[in-house]
Amino acid sequence: MRTKPTKSSKINVITLGCSKNTWDSEVLMGQLAANEVPVAHESKVSKGDTVVINTCGFIDRAKQESIDTILEWSEAKEKGKIAKLVVMGCLSERYREELQKEMPNVDAFFGTRELPSVLKSLGADYRHELIGERLLSTPSHYAYFKIAEGCNRPCSFCAIPIMRGKHVSTPIEELEKNAQFLAKNGTKELILIAQELTYYGIDIYGKRRLDDLLRALSDVNGIEWIRLQYAYPTQFPLEIIDVMKERANICNYLDMPLQHISNSVLKSMRRGITARKTYELIDQIRQKMPDICLRTTMLVGHPGETEADFEELVEFVNKTRFDRLGVFQYSHEENTHAGTLVDDVPAEIKEERVERLMDVQRDISMQRNLEKIGKTYKVLIDRIEGDNWIGRTEFDSPEVDNEVLISATNDNYLRIGDFYNVKITDAMEYDLFGEVFQ
Repeated sequence: MRTKPTKSSKINVITLGCSKNTWDSEVLMGQLAANEVPVAHESKVSKGDTVVINTCGFIDRAKQESIDTILEWSEAKEKGKIAKLVVMGCLSERYREELQKEMPNVDAFFGTRELPSVLKSLGADYRHELIGERLLSTPSHYAYFKIAEGCNRPCSFCAIPIMRGKHVSTPIEELEKNAQFLAKNGTKELILIAQELTYYGIDIYGKRRLDDLLRALSDVNGIEWIRLQYAYPTQFPLEIIDVMKERANICNYLDMPLQHISNSVLKSMRRGITARKTYELIDQIRQKMPDICLRTTMLVGHPGETEADFEELVEFVNKTRFDRLGVFQYSHEENTHAGTLVDDVPAEIKEERVERLMDVQRDISMQRNLEKIGKTYKVLIDRIEGDNWIGRTEFDSPEVDNEVLISATNDNYLRIGDFYNVKITDAMEYDLFGEVFQ
């Protein structure tokens, strides 16, 4: 028999991992709120509360963070600090049986595609009519916007298809309604996410339709920025760059994880692209849109990566001068293709390669930021922190990219969620400083 929380108790949702998990937590919270179940995101708890942990299972560090969080709240439950503990998400999808054996204090485990069952365990019903309705855990002026679930790509190192299944696109009409709902509630920036954005549409329309989706979302009244994250380079649809050029509210920003440049490593990674095609793609994108901001991620320490392979990657980053770049070290994952290979790059070498590549990028980022001094940019204000208003340009995604700091000590009151023209006065490797330009 299901029981709803009493008015004096609530459900506290804790989100770990990537922005796709953030979306899932927000949908869960929206469903709970529609069922009149008290819910909050990462708030203080009391004895009668239920904690729901939305876990990540992508790489070793993320898995360990999820396990540590479950153990922390399991102990809290044992001490009577909370009433119930539920675990969902990627780690639970991948290791449910093991977790159930090792963590008997957890009341229930659910995977990535079991929202109705999660709701049932929390005393709520799945409401099919809630198109686009969710409770944002981000500031209301921006929202992560998931356009597809799962992935069909065969990357050797990635366990996402194991945890999330095959690629499933959400129809354009449904996404339009989602965007309209968000815009009516004050959202100005949509950050498009999926495991693979550029595959969008193939499964339901028989062809790639990311460009059509972008046009439809661009037409939604109130949406001032649309940002693209997680675009796969193989068979990249260049028509989306054309849409960026024609629509002012689509940010000149592209997050395209490349992972490597060495042909031997790319082949071992099963990326379906070569070094030559990678260079050509970047050149084509920049020729179409010279002022585009390119963000990428690299993976070092993949099985078989030699010092020569890594030096080729360093040369590539130096030549290409990405605006934004992140580096991860390879994590040996069972049930992946790379998991069948010998993890032959020592941990200390992986760490050293991360540091070396980030040192290269730090210098590039510093140079690029210095070039912005004296220029004026449209800036969206995210928050106030200490003596500064914190904002972002169209070239910056929340939490991972540059921030613009504007002094809040000179009686210059700014509204969070509003746009201002800001002149850049100074720069550091990953921060810009500016003043509102009247």
